[in-house]
Amino acid sequence: MTKQRPTILITNDDGITAPGIKVLIELMRQLGDIVVVAPDSPQSGMGHAVTIAKPLRLDKVDIYEGVEMYQCSGTPVDCVKLAVNKVLHKKPDLLVSGINHGYNSSINVIYSGTMSAAMEGAIEGIPSVGFSLGDFRQDADFEATRPFVLDVAKQILANGLPAGTLLNVNFPPVKDIKGLKVCRQAIAKWEEEFDERIDPNGRRYFWLTGKFALNDKGEDTDEYALNEGFASVVPVHFDFTSYNAIPTLKNWNFNV
Repeated sequence: MTKQRPTILITNDDGITAPGIKVLIELMRQLGDIVVVAPDSPQSGMGHAVTIAKPLRLDKVDIYEGVEMYQCSGTPVDCVKLAVNKVLHKKPDLLVSGINHGYNSSINVIYSGTMSAAMEGAIEGIPSVGFSLGDFRQDADFEATRPFVLDVAKQILANGLPAGTLLNVNFPPVKDIKGLKVCRQAIAKWEEEFDERIDPNGRRYFWLTGKFALNDKGEDTDEYALNEGFASVVPVHFDFTSYNAIPTLKNWNFNV
């Protein structure tokens, strides 16, 4: 009996024509039967947003020969929901998201549309992974990431993932990646500033700027691994409960 090829759902937040998703398409075709459902325009920084106040459009497109592809007018999470419910009519064996232009390491995982698409997959019980490269340029070179993306996907297909867990994989923008390191998420934050400007009509507007503040000196973090030239692999889960805080809160004397 011929073993059935796995079904792999591909999505992203940079849009269906982004260079990073092309790399995933080329790689995942080696591993299974692929379906692509991705935003029709860039959706970076959308986090886990869903569209509830306007209709969603889902159109089949012909971009790469022999690839079933759909562009969605909504967010990355919308793409996953529509893919499962209206395109595949089943849960795929693997969901891959990316490859994102720019890191989604440390605190960036919260804001990331790339990782929220993967998280939605995990919520649906689909083994899911998000891939990101620390290079925002449109002509970013993804070549060095290829063997690592393929290896991670193979490992997930072979071994599965713990329930409720997805993987956040980030690559440094170097030609020779030293290897993969399983890490924890570094403790960091963005220190925002807002550049105040005036538009041609004399109206005030703001442009978000700021700097990334990393105060975590641990050598077991994703940021440390990336700075050392390794790809970081962080297991992420969507249960936000702070379990170590529960005993403290139970000792509070609530007055209602």
